[in-house]
Parts: sequence; C-alpha cells; structure tokens
Amino acid sequence: MAEARGLVIVNTGNGKGKTTAAMGMALRAWGQGLKILMLQFIKGGSGYGELKAAEKMPGFEIMAMGEGFIRDAEGDKMAGHRQAAREALARAREEITSGRYDMIILDEINYAVGFGLVSEEEVLELIEMKPAILHLVLTGRNATERVIEKADLVTEMREIKHPYASGIKAQKGVEF
Repeated sequence: MAEARGLVIVNTGNGKGKTTAAMGMALRAWGQGLKILMLQFIKGGSGYGELKAAEKMPGFEIMAMGEGFIRDAEGDKMAGHRQAAREALARAREEITSGRYDMIILDEINYAVGFGLVSEEEVLELIEMKPAILHLVLTGRNATERVIEKADLVTEMREIKHPYASGIKAQKGVEF
C-alpha cells in the first residue's frame, strides 16, 4: 500500500455545499484524531453554527477572518476586505508551515481570488509550500484552471435548485 500523503482538495462551483463538504471532511478527520484549522477568507463575525460547534471540539479551530459579504463592496469597504484577506493569507502561510495541523481549510479562498483580494499566484504559492503530509482544502466559486491543475481532488458543486430563487431566506442551521 502506498504511503499516506497530504492531498490538495478543491471544492468549487456555483452550487451550495462547498464549505459544508469541507466541514464534513474536517469532522471525519477530527474523528480520526487529526488537528484541523479552517481560515475563512470572506466570513467574519461569530454567528455561524460551525464556529459554535468547533468551540466544543478541541483540535478543530475555525478563524473567521473576513469582513462578511463582499458582493457590492466599493471604496473603503473594499479596502477593508482587501486588508482582511491579506491578514488571512499571512496567517495561512504561517500555519501551513507550522506543523501544528494535519488539515487546513482555506474557506472561500477561490472567491477571494475572483474578487481580487488575493492573487492566483499567492494561492499557488500556498499549495507549493504545503508540507507533504498536510491536507490542504480550498473552497469557493471559480477555482482557476491552474489551481485545479495542482489539486489531487476537485469537486464541482452545480446548482440545480435553490430555495433563495423561490424567495426563501437563509435558514439557521442550513446556511449559517
């Protein structure tokens, strides 16, 4: 049997479930005794269910480092998003090489690239600096072709139907 090695995993696409799939993988890994870190590049604040759950799970850490929704951000608000993403990127560099974690999830990092908060080159550098045994999970829409090329596993979520299209608002425990 081949020696275990850390994988680069990408969850992308326009459908719901990219972060949820990463959380499921993290839960499985945590159950096997692995230490997990999730750095959230867009989400900020403390109202998310995953943050509350991780607080009860030693060895599973989540850091919401973003400024929240970015879709219509401009000017000073966009500058705040850029600064938060720079800080999350610096933290990612530090933790990827720290040896403290077995799996690191860079949540919504592909989305951050799409909004120009971090560059594709910086994401590729993170992949290159990954120690051989570390699992690195990248989530978010519109993963670039070069990131996809570097990955070992890529899953694309495709939206078929979403309650938001019918006017149903985000549900506690489902979207947050």
